[in-house]
Amino acid sequence: MKDTLDALEQFFREHLAPPHKIPSVEPEEEGFRALVEIIEEKDYMRKFARDEMVGVYDVRLNSENEVISYSRRYLKHRGDTGQWI
Repeated sequence: MKDTLDALEQFFREHLAPPHKIPSVEPEEEGFRALVEIIEEKDYMRKFARDEMVGVYDVRLNSENEVISYSRRYLKHRGDTGQWI
């Protein structure tokens, strides 16, 4: 599991932003499915004195822990709790 978490952390740091949280990682037939939260447009939100927004991403990894797809499912305010379906 540590390798999968490390792969997610590295991918998001390189391509979008460092993960804020990785609330779930679940095995699938040919790899893993993960839920990753990242802070979106941090500087913009601070500039206008607004709550930070968190992007919630659905991520799929293959059996070698390579990210093969990701998609932002929704945005939420940092303090909000939301349910992912």
